[in-house]
Amino acid sequence: MDALIDLYQRHFDWRDLTLLLLSPVFGVCLALEAWRFRRTRVFDWRDTFDSLNSGGSYLAVDLLLLATLVLPALGWVYEHRLFTIDISPWRFLGLFLLVELLYYGFHRASHRIRWFWCAHVVHHGSEHMNFGTALRQSWFYALAGNWLFYLPAVWLGFEPRWVLFALSLNLAYQFFVHTTWIDRTPAWFEFIFNTPSHHRAHHGRNPQYIDRNFGGTLIVFDRLFGSFEPEQEAVDYGLEHPFPTHNLFWLNAHEWRAMFRDMAAETSWRLRLAHLWMPPDWRRHGNGFRDQG
Repeated sequence: MDALIDLYQRHFDWRDLTLLLLSPVFGVCLALEAWRFRRTRVFDWRDTFDSLNSGGSYLAVDLLLLATLVLPALGWVYEHRLFTIDISPWRFLGLFLLVELLYYGFHRASHRIRWFWCAHVVHHGSEHMNFGTALRQSWFYALAGNWLFYLPAVWLGFEPRWVLFALSLNLAYQFFVHTTWIDRTPAWFEFIFNTPSHHRAHHGRNPQYIDRNFGGTLIVFDRLFGSFEPEQEAVDYGLEHPFPTHNLFWLNAHEWRAMFRDMAAETSWRLRLAHLWMPPDWRRHGNGFRDQG
């Protein structure tokens, strides 16, 4: 216990633990939702157990990588920042909006670039939509480089822990859009914010829903950049190419293995390396590239 306290005092402050501190709130909401839908097929208990295992282990791995990789890297960038932007309520609001835009870029890249998809695929593995699905996160996000997308905010002059705190609040909001409990919110809210309806579509493998609705707290960037799709047809949740397993390691690692196998099967380094940045469903076609994502 003393070692854990020492680790916290040397590497963390309260902003780093936002999601961990909110875990009881998430747990209560999950329990209420499970009770509400106990006589339906909204929950599959083995699937929910996988989500809980994934979420709990992700928090532990993420805090470790935060201390040993992410904060040192962000700190180096902050030492070479353009300006120094002290936080005030209005500046934090501006930071939150900037982080939302950067999150949109991360999320869209995580669907369109296979290297990042290898980590993000974990979150889309469930064929159910409930608060438990929100907890499915990858061990490998930090190693894949998700934090790279937030470097512009640090380089601009925002202190790294404030950037990560804004991101944590963004992710905390997203917990509540993983549900079928809420059908639609008022029209003005649906127009501006990411909602359960928008995010249900995002998790669909129906052709019209694939690679749509990337926003975290807002949906305005999807509307601006042409990636918005309203929920209309009933959503079929899950992956186009499912990988059915309850093994926690393979839940996190299966797409990495698939990508490296595809790379090994290619006949040239140019084609092997293309698998890193092409869309997840890209395949070789003739003598050139074709996007099938």
